[in-house]
Amino acid sequence: MNRRQFLKFGAAALAAATAVRYVPTTFAVQKPRRVGLVGTGWYGKSALFRLLQVEPVEVVSLCDADSRMLNEAADMVAERQASKKRPRLYKDFREMLRERDLDIVMVSTPDHWHALPMIEACRAGADVWVEKPVGVDVVECQSMVAAARKYGRVVQVNTQRRSTPHLVEARDRFIREGRLGRIGLVEICCYYHMRTRENPPDTPPPESLDWDLWTGPAPMRPFNRLIHPRGWRNFMEYGNGIVGDMCIHMLDMVRWMLDLGWPKRISSSGGILVDKQSKANITDTQTVTFDYGDLVVVWTHRTYGRAPDPQYPWAATFYGDRGTLKASVMGYDFIPQDGGQPVHVDVTYELEQYPEDKTERDLERHVAPALRRHWKNFLEAVDNRSRPVADIEEGAISSACCILGNIAMQLGRTLTWDPARWQVVGDEEANRLLRRPYRAPWVHPEPDKV
Repeated sequence: MNRRQFLKFGAAALAAATAVRYVPTTFAVQKPRRVGLVGTGWYGKSALFRLLQVEPVEVVSLCDADSRMLNEAADMVAERQASKKRPRLYKDFREMLRERDLDIVMVSTPDHWHALPMIEACRAGADVWVEKPVGVDVVECQSMVAAARKYGRVVQVNTQRRSTPHLVEARDRFIREGRLGRIGLVEICCYYHMRTRENPPDTPPPESLDWDLWTGPAPMRPFNRLIHPRGWRNFMEYGNGIVGDMCIHMLDMVRWMLDLGWPKRISSSGGILVDKQSKANITDTQTVTFDYGDLVVVWTHRTYGRAPDPQYPWAATFYGDRGTLKASVMGYDFIPQDGGQPVHVDVTYELEQYPEDKTERDLERHVAPALRRHWKNFLEAVDNRSRPVADIEEGAISSACCILGNIAMQLGRTLTWDPARWQVVGDEEANRLLRRPYRAPWVHPEPDKV
């Protein structure tokens, strides 16, 4: 290293030391990590821009089946990243991964497109950040765990409740300290009116969108503006409804807080009980019970009417014999059973440390601190070759439990789960539903063939 290089390195190190940023735990990372993003929609960009806030990575590749969204994301990345370089653009994730030049691959597609890019990224030697739920069916989830283990990759699932500062505090301060006493019931819920009530006509897709590629392994249905962009969650072809979208977050949070694995039994009831007119085919009313034997976790969602507690419309309530804890993305409340002093804590924003949070379009500002902490945890795991807080196996358990809830509702009976075999006990009809049919030419991944 010559004098000029030394001075340049020293100035950069000083700047990094004085900023509130992630510092690699080893000296191995000298060049910027090279990052590729598959899926440049709302949440993909939100997560990517939080990564750029905590480490000066180089975003070298972007991929999306919609060229308009792809180019818009490329302009935004070039403006934000230190090099000011515009990433390479791809329509097909396979072409992007064929370059084999990425350290980290983000998979931020609709749910039906999580498994194949994640598995291919592992094969290409990249560590992976993947959105929840892990897969769109149970065998996809199992195959994604198998791929991460086979190729020795670090995979973080974006179940960022595990990295939400006030929820970490609530777990440590009240659950781990035993201040709730013995917990027998946790109620988790979502009462957001997030299911569309519209019924517009089908139309040809926009010129910027490769509809066949976007549909991929899912069943082909006519394009409708309700589906793309962002509205695909209203259709079971591409996801698992509100259980797969919102329950997975709360169930995963409860599992993490209470150190739970798989439930013993899962049952569910519900359907489209109120809004029977719209094109949406996900349930507007559903209850799922996750039975752990000496603990029951009960999920409820309803897309109409008022929330029982307007302060906690999407939340978890832990009931113990010494106290109750209500927890959500916006804060928590602890209510002791003996009439002692209640505790209320609100979410902490970081708008002064990260002023770009104030103006970024569509950013969930209350979630930004959790995303940054989730990225730091992932990067530390990458450096140490360890498992992150939301390791792929944890994400697969939470995701598969929600999918099994939908299967239990479809069949109208309780499912008993065998985690060692990844099978429903004594129910071949249910086991056939663990794998969704793939539309040709796409081939469903299998855990022993990844």
